[in-house]
Amino acid sequence: MSGPAQLFDAVGPRGRARQRIFGVVASVIALTLGGFALIRLGEKGNLAPEKWSPFATSVLWQEYLLPGLVGTIRAAIISVVLATTLGLLLGVGRLSTLPPLRWLSSVLVEFFRAVPVLMMMLFAFAVFSFNRVFPSEYLSLAAVVTGLTLYNGAVIAELLRAGVQNLPSGQREAGLSVGLTPAQALRHVQLPQALTAMLPALVSQLVVVLKDSALGYVITYEELLNKATQIGTAYANVVPALTVVALLFILLNAALTMLAGRVERRLLRRGHTSAILGDPTRVQPTMEPADP
Repeated sequence: MSGPAQLFDAVGPRGRARQRIFGVVASVIALTLGGFALIRLGEKGNLAPEKWSPFATSVLWQEYLLPGLVGTIRAAIISVVLATTLGLLLGVGRLSTLPPLRWLSSVLVEFFRAVPVLMMMLFAFAVFSFNRVFPSEYLSLAAVVTGLTLYNGAVIAELLRAGVQNLPSGQREAGLSVGLTPAQALRHVQLPQALTAMLPALVSQLVVVLKDSALGYVITYEELLNKATQIGTAYANVVPALTVVALLFILLNAALTMLAGRVERRLLRRGHTSAILGDPTRVQPTMEPADP
């Protein structure tokens, strides 16, 4: 059996040596810049203990960081659920055999991918506030969720379409050969395999959803970045506040990546077959009695 195909030739000894040299040089440059930044921050008093001591108090966490964390996670969870649903619908629409549905889905996907997320948030905020669609306390959340859902739903739809089209053509033909309709073959055979194959890209997109929730700062949504500016104003420690919030974002993204990695490994262990067990359209082999 031949080995897996490679896009590029394997790096030789000289190439590996150059890579190590470049890695060392890049590390030295990064450490130098980091040290220079720390020196400048120290000169401005941003590393003074009194700037960081408020983060050791429960008042700051209860009034600022925990509400901001809840707001970020709430917007991200709602957006992920809605964006995944919208992405599946648009992705299946782009793969439909009906030309009007395929054309409409393609137009929506390309449009929402082209419009910046912040612009969609601002537009949704203006529309919702002018028409009083939501109560004032939920207005910012609705606008943030709308922008994140439309953009990331379009991206997920494109990922789904690419995942299905990259599958071997024999998968669809095998489903059709056992009596499945094209829609059933897409739903039972192609989609499960495409979702498993595109899981790493989906995880990356979910991380984007979590980070882009910080754009709600512009429309006064109570999330982590908004709370960081409030902490900086109240305690005169903008740099420490932004640093702590950045660490919280890193921890959230790392936890999401680890969770998705566990789900991916579990799916890979279970595997996916080309037909659904118990499907009434599946052809069952007949057992012939053996000759005595």
